Amino acid sequence: MYIKHLKDCLEFIAGDNSHLREILNPKKENLSIHYSLAWAYVKPNEKTLVHELKVSEVYFILKGKGTMHIDNEKQNIGKGDTIYIPLNAAQLIENTGEENLEFLCIVDPAWTPDAEKIL
Repeated sequence: MYIKHLKDCLEFIAGDNSHLREILNPKKENLSIHYSLAWAYVKPNEKTLVHELKVSEVYFILKGKGTMHIDNEKQNIGKGDTIYIPLNAAQLIENTGEENLEFLCIVDPAWTPDAEKIL
């Protein structure tokens, strides 16, 4: 059994300027999975930098509200929403609320620094 608590994951500022805690990554831990899982947040009235990944990504919104931008599309999002982000899509997430916009990030195959490009 493998259990990891969020508070035990180091928080840092990611390349896209979000606050991030990487929970699972098979490239860093001995796990038989192909994806990575992270918890992230964007502060009120802030947004991430425009970026793209060479792999697909899914966001699951835990708390707050905002606007998701993928390529030339944008849509309001909030708690309970799941967002699929195709590989190589220009993306950013914007917090339009008054509390932190918190979400899980699932990247498949697992995230690596060379898979991300800030635009």
